[in-house]
Amino acid sequence: MKIFDTHAHYDDEAFDEDREELLQKLPAEGIERVVNVGASLSGCEQTVALAEKYDYIYAAVGVHPCDTKELTEEGFQWLAKQCLHEKCVAVGEIGLDYYWEEDAKEKERQKKWFVRQLDLARSLHKPVVIHSRDAARDTLELCKENRLDEIGGVVHCYSYSREMAKEYLDMGMYFGIGGVVTFKNSRKLVEVVDYLPMDRIVLETDSPYLSPVPFRGKRNSSLNLPYV
Repeated sequence: MKIFDTHAHYDDEAFDEDREELLQKLPAEGIERVVNVGASLSGCEQTVALAEKYDYIYAAVGVHPCDTKELTEEGFQWLAKQCLHEKCVAVGEIGLDYYWEEDAKEKERQKKWFVRQLDLARSLHKPVVIHSRDAARDTLELCKENRLDEIGGVVHCYSYSREMAKEYLDMGMYFGIGGVVTFKNSRKLVEVVDYLPMDRIVLETDSPYLSPVPFRGKRNSSLNLPYV
């Protein structure tokens, strides 16, 4: 069985001690392809470097909502150039994250850069990787307003309702499903997975985060995808 991990962060410092050893092991363990996903500008730079080093690793380049504080026009132009790399397959991860954010001005900043990156993806004819946490309604409204159906991509680590899943299905989106689906308290997600067409589900780890049971709480990697 060949497995495609559509969302990992092997640029993360959690892999600093054994990154090369682990990545070299993946093909022999059935992990045929990995998309390493950028979150910060420095992470995007490392992501592109990993894609250049390993033929089975591809890049998604974008700035996570929690890292948009670092974005400037100069940084955005640099980001746009990285998206032109031959192994960059998507713009992401981008979106909204209100989990740690209560300030209205900061939420508006996240929205601004989310829309800018959606527009970038549209102009480059690349799909997006969407991150949304505690921001269900705002994310969906911005996606509709900015014609996500014309862009396409993946809703990463989907965590909302079946009803909202239908809204994203209607826009032609795919759904990233990872270790959370194995958690005992994930009944809502299991219901969503049962509802989704199989051809709209993609596997992901979000490594080094969200390890599946029986490794919950430990560092995650693509090697754990068979448990999902």
